[in-house]
Amino acid sequence: MSIRTGVLLSLAALGAPAWAQTCQPSAVTPYLNINGTSPWAVRASASLNAGSRVVLGPQPLQGSWSWSGCGTSGSSREQAIKLSASCTATATYTNSCGAKTVQNYTFTVAPAPAANVAKYIMVDQFGYQPNRKKIAVLRLPKVGYDSNEFYWPQQLQVVNSLNGSVVYTFWPRDWNELKTDPSSGDQVWWFDFSQVTTPGTYEIVDPAANQRSARFEIGDNVYRDVLIQAVRSFYYQRAGQTKSAGNAGAGWADAASHLKAGQDTQARRFLDKNNANTARDLRGGWYDAGDLNKYSSWAAGYVQDLLDAYSQNPTVWTDDFNIPESRNGIPDLLDEVKWGLDWLVRMQNSNGSVLSIVGVSHASPPSAATGPSYYGDASTSATLAVAAAYAHGAKVFGGLNNTAMKNYAADLLTRARNAWNWAAANPNVVFRNNDEASGTQGLGAGQQETDDAGRKQLRLFAAIKLFAATGEATYRDYVDAHYTEEPLMGSWYISPFNAGSASNLLYYASLPGATASIASAIRTRYVEQWARPDYGGWGAVDAQRDPYRAYLSDYTWGSNGAKGLAGTLFANESYYGINSRSADEVADAASDYLHYLHGVNPFGKVYLTNMVSFGAEKSVNQIFHTWFTDGSAQWDSAATSTYGPAPGILVGGPNYNQWNWDDRCPGISAACGTSRPTPPWGQPPQKSYLDFNDGWPLNSWPISENSNGYQTAYIRLLARFVK
Repeated sequence: MSIRTGVLLSLAALGAPAWAQTCQPSAVTPYLNINGTSPWAVRASASLNAGSRVVLGPQPLQGSWSWSGCGTSGSSREQAIKLSASCTATATYTNSCGAKTVQNYTFTVAPAPAANVAKYIMVDQFGYQPNRKKIAVLRLPKVGYDSNEFYWPQQLQVVNSLNGSVVYTFWPRDWNELKTDPSSGDQVWWFDFSQVTTPGTYEIVDPAANQRSARFEIGDNVYRDVLIQAVRSFYYQRAGQTKSAGNAGAGWADAASHLKAGQDTQARRFLDKNNANTARDLRGGWYDAGDLNKYSSWAAGYVQDLLDAYSQNPTVWTDDFNIPESRNGIPDLLDEVKWGLDWLVRMQNSNGSVLSIVGVSHASPPSAATGPSYYGDASTSATLAVAAAYAHGAKVFGGLNNTAMKNYAADLLTRARNAWNWAAANPNVVFRNNDEASGTQGLGAGQQETDDAGRKQLRLFAAIKLFAATGEATYRDYVDAHYTEEPLMGSWYISPFNAGSASNLLYYASLPGATASIASAIRTRYVEQWARPDYGGWGAVDAQRDPYRAYLSDYTWGSNGAKGLAGTLFANESYYGINSRSADEVADAASDYLHYLHGVNPFGKVYLTNMVSFGAEKSVNQIFHTWFTDGSAQWDSAATSTYGPAPGILVGGPNYNQWNWDDRCPGISAACGTSRPTPPWGQPPQKSYLDFNDGWPLNSWPISENSNGYQTAYIRLLARFVK
């Protein structure tokens, strides 16, 4: 035996300290992410709702692992678990020399919600910033499907959910002398607990009636995880993109769609299907909504909305949203925008015109689609809409400290000019898709073509974005000659339903070099109209017109998107420095629209899909979408399917007058049932919603389908309240 070997054996026998031994345990860094979809965080504990999904992925990457607790098992380093109760997961790591390290993950799990949670006491289920106004809405249903129920509030408590302590007690106050609100069919009370500012987890409790709200957080940045999921919805909507388990989460992993023979890389002209010479590479882009088609004009609008969200809140946008481009040095929101712009680049012809649409086949999951892809001809409306997107992209990407992106911006600007010039020379080229009279039936679903007034508006918007990108008088002069044709100026009208027009005019008024008198006229008119007592802005706030504190004149198709736009109309005042009220009043008015979408509504429901893992106790379970289709064992419902729809997608929302079952029901199909479901049928406007995704003959899409347009309206508003 050598002297060295003998010494080592002696040290081991004597219980020598670790520094004297050759095999020592390795340090372990605990990583986890929520639902497999959020950024990885160095954390060994979390507080979550029952039903939340978590992925554990401690490091180092080499060596072997064993697990126990919380449903973990086996030797895989990454463990995906679904939590039903508080527990501790234990990871034992063995390094290459055999030394072991133990790492615990501790989870505090709130119990599953009781049946009466958020039934009568409504709060923002994600939470409130400490110094913002906080008002819970309490409801006694008088009209509608729940009118046989009864609740009369007593003195209320704000309770710390973690330790049960009561931190505030007070009485609610009547809304509108307890008159029944026609928009919701409810009598309502408001409970102001704004003085509770200490960060923590809380709920509103009525001990006398045994009722409580959903839990919520108070904190400086309660919406950040929500924003990440809302933005990631565009990643799930990408066509031609592999969704890996690492980025998409195991539940929504899918191969790249529409890249088979005859699909997007070889798309043919719809009106000349048999001509192989018409084949174009039109891969990429986003599925527009619940259908998987891709529409140029609408995608151009989404690009501009997301660019606005970036420009108006640049510090919010980090590089860690867990998409394929994360950590490339460019904010992930701009990576997502570039995905959309890259597709719009492929849609442009060499003469500057832009193709209108790509119609694709449908399947669940999208990668299973096998049918051919076809495109529609170029049109003036598509070309003008995309010109604006190119120009807006050129301005934003050109402002990055990145040579490749500056070159990209220069190309976009050239394309914008070419598109503008083609549209000027061809002002009335129309292409109607899915239109029997035009020979295009079956190409796409929604009708993307507009009318003469729509083309004029798109030309104005393109001029605004080109002026912003170039500062050239040609574009400014066009704006100055035509801005009075917009509703804000021409018909003295502003509402969420023309918010895009008003916001574009305000943007022009903010630009260096804009004609000063016109910029002043736009700002003055905006403030005047949004303050009118008979409109839906400050007049509705002052009159406390909506018991749920987020007034909307009409609950039509896409009402949730309109809520996001309404909130932005308030927030615009602060961003553009034209406040008619204090900054706090503006922020409170705008955030009330978020609170509505986050649960302060007659259903007490977060109108985003599958958000239990991110703090919501009651969120949307079903959505009308080709992928997350009715009857799917994996994706139909967050409540009953293996995974449900991907998280963070804003559903269309209450629709008072544009939903009905097939007019041949009930005789046409057993799927009709014997009568229309109530809700949504026969309800007050705010109750004209149902969490369902049935296709024909119940036709859920006017209520439960998503749209990238709803999503961008929500993201723009939400980002203003994120740090």
